[in-house]
Amino acid sequence: MKRAAGNKYPPVNTITDKERIGMVKEIFSTITGKYDFLNHFLSLRRDIAWRRFATNKMCFFKTNRYLDVACGTGDLSIAAALKHPQINVVGIDFVREMVQAGKSKIEKRNMTEKVMLMLGDALHIPFNDSTFDVTGIAFGIRNIPKREQALKEMLRVTIPGGQVMVLEMTFIQNRFFKLLYSAYLDYLLPLFAKIFSANPAAYNYLADSIINFPSPDQFALIMQNNGMINIEKYPLTFGVTWLHIGIKPEQS
Repeated sequence: MKRAAGNKYPPVNTITDKERIGMVKEIFSTITGKYDFLNHFLSLRRDIAWRRFATNKMCFFKTNRYLDVACGTGDLSIAAALKHPQINVVGIDFVREMVQAGKSKIEKRNMTEKVMLMLGDALHIPFNDSTFDVTGIAFGIRNIPKREQALKEMLRVTIPGGQVMVLEMTFIQNRFFKLLYSAYLDYLLPLFAKIFSANPAAYNYLADSIINFPSPDQFALIMQNNGMINIEKYPLTFGVTWLHIGIKPEQS
């Protein structure tokens, strides 16, 4: 996927699924070096609190295993292992550079016995049915064109009664904050990305992907339509980010 004129990626609603997958892989392979720094800086470190909120909602009751889908550099994997010392964590991501960066972080924290990161595709999760108490994804589902297939795969590998968790940024619905957030996405985000990132066009894509992501109510319905029950949704930081939790039905 090559960038269009003006050193920007094409809008997500104008390209095919295959083109978007290639674009996402290129983006995340080129921003790895500053990825963690910019996540913290651009969110005013709220991303740390959002992950902490998600880990507080995790329930482990049978396998004591957590799967982190589209794990990136492993921040949610690490946060889950720290919050729940009894569990083992596996993270998968299809961008090799992200996985390697995450492995380095885990080695520095001496957590290799608790957390394992590996290459893997969210659309074809390489684990058997009913393997994990909790399967989650943080800030990754909006980058997956076939998100319904990803949700079905996440549900498949979760045990009956277990949780599927989606932590994702969305476009603020509140009228007042929507104007402020729109200005941030359109002007401040590209400016900061230009200063700090080797690929500032990646953060134009970030804004575009947030704007085109379903509303919280729409996404809750998508989860329900793909087999999850008792959907809960939690707004975080004025609705900049939402945590959705669905339960895999008990099998007869």
